Amino acid sequence: MPNEFDPNSELSALRAEQAKRRRKMHRGSKLARFRAELVALRQAGASLAHLALWLGKRKIRASRSAILRYLNTLPALCHG
Repeated sequence: MPNEFDPNSELSALRAEQAKRRRKMHRGSKLARFRAELVALRQAGASLAHLALWLGKRKIRASRSAILRYLNTLPALCHG
């Protein structure tokens, strides 16, 4: 039969497709546009809730924990 099923080649093709689907481009944080403002507000004493409210007024929805995780990646606000 010319069309025999080869499980090894099928599995190899499935694994390659799955790996391709798994690779996604990281687009960066939506908070990066407001980096300077967030740092300035935080250094001035703004709480995470204040920062979330400030971002909300600019149509950016972010949780307090997401804001904290972002700020912790910035060298300007080392919390180490």
